Amino acid sequence: MAKFDTELMKRLIMAFGVSGNEEDVRDLIRKEIKPYVDEVYVDKIGNLIAVKKGDKPRVMLSAHMDEIGLLVKRISENGFMHCTAIGDVDAALMIGQTVHIKTLKGLLHGVITVGETSAGKVLKALPSIEDVIVDTGLSKKRLEELGIEIGTPLPLEHNSCCTSENGFIFGKALDNRVGCYVLIELARRLKKGKGRGIPEIYFVFTVQEEVGSRGAKPSAFNILPDWGLIIDATYANDSFDEPSRFVGKGPTITIKDGEFIGNKCINGWLRDIARKSKIPVQLEAIEMGTTDASMIQTTAGGIPTSVVCIPVRNIHTTIGVACIEDIENTILLLEEVMRKPPVVCLV
Repeated sequence: MAKFDTELMKRLIMAFGVSGNEEDVRDLIRKEIKPYVDEVYVDKIGNLIAVKKGDKPRVMLSAHMDEIGLLVKRISENGFMHCTAIGDVDAALMIGQTVHIKTLKGLLHGVITVGETSAGKVLKALPSIEDVIVDTGLSKKRLEELGIEIGTPLPLEHNSCCTSENGFIFGKALDNRVGCYVLIELARRLKKGKGRGIPEIYFVFTVQEEVGSRGAKPSAFNILPDWGLIIDATYANDSFDEPSRFVGKGPTITIKDGEFIGNKCINGWLRDIARKSKIPVQLEAIEMGTTDASMIQTTAGGIPTSVVCIPVRNIHTTIGVACIEDIENTILLLEEVMRKPPVVCLV
């Protein structure tokens, strides 16, 4: 197995990137991928697009770079910041966690709480996002002097990125910084191992996936690929009695989710290459949730699209758990597909 770049993964995890505020993580990805592609640009909605010139077909590989978080909607007179959710945030899991806030004077740390918890009372019911407040210990006047106002993003804080002895990685925003890592590393390997037959590849790092996949459709409309493949994170459920998605057993290929049905041709190609290359994969059919694929698939006259996901435990919390070998097997699978791509994939 290739050496895992822990430092790159750590930088991706630590980068700011709440939906609608992806500038920091976008700048980092641009710097990392630029040496391995022919062109890099940002479109009008904020997606980062890196182009590797090649033969037909034109392929779009996409990973969203935004993350869930909170946003200031009101500051009370005593300095508490009342919040609205960016993405699927479970308020009950946020209590006691911290955020880091960009201010005019540098980073400011805050604690997520609710009124009852702050006052030392026992919660009688699970809190909703309307109950959540962020406490920095500063007054409203001081917060405003620091440039904090309605609309200030509040990224969840957990800057550690550590690996365990048995090959697991822990960190925040693994949904979907693992996908971003995969595409950067794939671009590097394709650059290193030049050869004929590599398609024209558009590596797309989309914005605002967590709030409705708003970056995906414009990027696909502008690129108009022959087919597309989304790289994302999926919920591992191997902590349940009857699991269907395991950490450590390879990436998943999406058959369907709540709003999307995977292209049979692309899925068949992925499975065939995985079998021939002895790369473990899992099949995923779920009732809820979706990815950028549901938007890309219905762009223009329709774009054949499928999804490959890395299973992650504790998605949408301040610290997730993923398997390095799953990440590596995702890269290997995509590298093989890019070296033997289907030219046309119809339903």
